[in-house]
Amino acid sequence: MGIKAFAPATVGNIGVGFDILGLALERPGDEVIARKSDTPGLRITRITGHGGKLPYEPEKNTAGVAALRLLQHLGEAGRGIELEIHKKMPFSSGLGSSAASAVAAALAVSELLRTGLSKRELLPFACAGEEVATGSFITDNVAPSMIGGIVLIRDGATLDVHRLHVPRGLYVAVVYPHVEVTTKSARAMLRPEVPMDKFVRQSANVGGFIVGLFNGDIGLIGRSLKDEIIEPQRAGLIPGFYDVKEAAMIEGALGCSISGAGPSVFALCANSLVAENAALAMQKAFANHRVESEIFLSPVNQEGAVIC
Repeated sequence: MGIKAFAPATVGNIGVGFDILGLALERPGDEVIARKSDTPGLRITRITGHGGKLPYEPEKNTAGVAALRLLQHLGEAGRGIELEIHKKMPFSSGLGSSAASAVAAALAVSELLRTGLSKRELLPFACAGEEVATGSFITDNVAPSMIGGIVLIRDGATLDVHRLHVPRGLYVAVVYPHVEVTTKSARAMLRPEVPMDKFVRQSANVGGFIVGLFNGDIGLIGRSLKDEIIEPQRAGLIPGFYDVKEAAMIEGALGCSISGAGPSVFALCANSLVAENAALAMQKAFANHRVESEIFLSPVNQEGAVIC
């Protein structure tokens, strides 16, 4: 017998909120199965869907580290636990793949041992796992994957995270082009200095986006979904990005930008029909640049990680 947990993919940054905003999708996501074992210690016994890219050593694996840190916190470091990791989303896609594995592992082990810990209390262990992949303690993928919804990270170090109101009908179109962009390389290319005028406009956009969410003001959400700082620096990593963005906007998307570090591109839409049309248009734009791609359509996932 074991416990299986599912953790969803996420859209980090949501364009305007670099490292401070994120939202959860319904699909895709990762699954982790945790079982008790008579052999002391944590072992990863099976990984699927990874193409040989992931290590079986727990200290080098995002799911393994999340589980290990939880066990250490519980004083159960020697407890016999086996993990199966089932990757059901693309690597280096900008959809929080490493975060989803870490979240699912923390939740599965917690439920297996009946710790009684809430999903919010499991966040630090999942973040420790995510740090293995990104090199930084980043929460904009981990937090929405774990607790669901659209999340504001006021302070990542203290896990001061807050769910924001999601207007009825809001839908997300994500198109994942088959090009590789790693989080570490995408972060390394960012300039540390931000011009004052861009900082002011970006701050106003973040505020406008949050106000638009709480007031259900779709127009304000759309006007605010403009990334002045990060998108211009990373756009060149994605073939045909501006054509893809224009295609989504022509179909009525509220806004369109890079999901996380990329290369996935997301469009936030007022309803599912607009999202479907935007996704097809984005995919066609990528095809015009000879880039194959996959579509993921989803409302904002309000539940986050679940036991299944």
